[in-house]
Amino acid sequence: MCGIIGYCGSRNGVSVAIEGLRRLEYRGYDSAGVAVVKDDEIKLAKKSGKIANLEKVLADNPMPESGTAIGHTRWATHGAPNDTNAHPHLSDDSRVALVHNGIIENYAELRAELSATGITFSSETDTEVVSHLLAIELETSGDLLTAMYAVVNRLAGAFTLVAVDAHQPNRVIAARHNSPLVVGLGDGENFLASDVAAFIAHTQKAIELGQDQIVELTPDSVTITNFDQTPAKTREYTINWDLSAAEKSGFDWFMRKEIFDQPQAIADTLLGRYNERGELVLDEINISFEELRRINKIVIVACGTAFYAGMVA
Repeated sequence: MCGIIGYCGSRNGVSVAIEGLRRLEYRGYDSAGVAVVKDDEIKLAKKSGKIANLEKVLADNPMPESGTAIGHTRWATHGAPNDTNAHPHLSDDSRVALVHNGIIENYAELRAELSATGITFSSETDTEVVSHLLAIELETSGDLLTAMYAVVNRLAGAFTLVAVDAHQPNRVIAARHNSPLVVGLGDGENFLASDVAAFIAHTQKAIELGQDQIVELTPDSVTITNFDQTPAKTREYTINWDLSAAEKSGFDWFMRKEIFDQPQAIADTLLGRYNERGELVLDEINISFEELRRINKIVIVACGTAFYAGMVA
C-alpha cells in the first residue's frame, strides 16, 4: 500500500514531502523517493529501504529548495524492491516525474507499444509506462493537464497518479481511479496525499477526490474535473482530529483501526500478485511451487496486535 504526497507552496517542498511520507509509514513500504521542479529541471532522489536511507542520500547530496514537490513510499508490485524501481519515475526526456499508487493492468501491452517506438525503460515498473505516455502527450499539447486527460483514458486497473512537469513549475497534476487521494487546502499552499495524516499538521481543510477525477494544484488554487473534462462536484470538509487521531484515521485506538484496515490491507497485499491464469506470483521470495509444496510448518513472528492475530492463525 503505497504512500503519496504532493505539495505546491512557499515552503521547502522536500521537507514537506519527507514529513508527509513519515506520517504515511504505517501503510508499509520497501523504498521511498522525492522529486522537485527547479529551473526547468526535475531533481529527484530515491532509495530502497526506510525513509532514513533516503534522508541520508539527501544529506549527502542536498536537493535545491523548491515549492513544488512530490514524494512516494513504494510497496512493490511490478519489479523488485530496489533503487531503480523506487518512485518517482522520469519520462524518457526527463521532463515528467510521476509517482503512482495501484496497478496498471494493461502495462505490458503499453510497454511493448512504447518500446517499439524506441523508448528505453530503466525500470521494471508499470509506473514508468505512464511517465512516458505523459511525455508523449506533452509533445503535442504542451500542457500536463491536457496530457493527463489523454493518458488516464488509456489505462486499465486501479491507480492514483501524481505528476509534475519540468517546464510548468508551481503546478502538480493528479488523477484518481479506484485508489484514494485527498486534497489539503492551505493558505498560499496546497497538498495532495493518500491520507490526511500526511498534511494535517499544516491544514485541517480537505477535499476527498472522487472516482475518475483529476486535480490541478497550484499554490493558490485547486481545480477538480472529471476524466471527461467536465467540472466535478466536490465537497470541502474540516478534519476534526488532531495529528495523533489522524494517524489512527479517527479511531480511538490503533488496534481498532488495524481491525477495520484488514480488508483493504489484504486487497493491497494481493494487488498485482496474480497473473492472467489466476496464479499467485511472489517474485520477491524466489521460491518455486515445488519448494512451497514441501513446506509443512510456518512460523509467525510478530508483536502487538499482529502477535494476537498470529496466535489465532
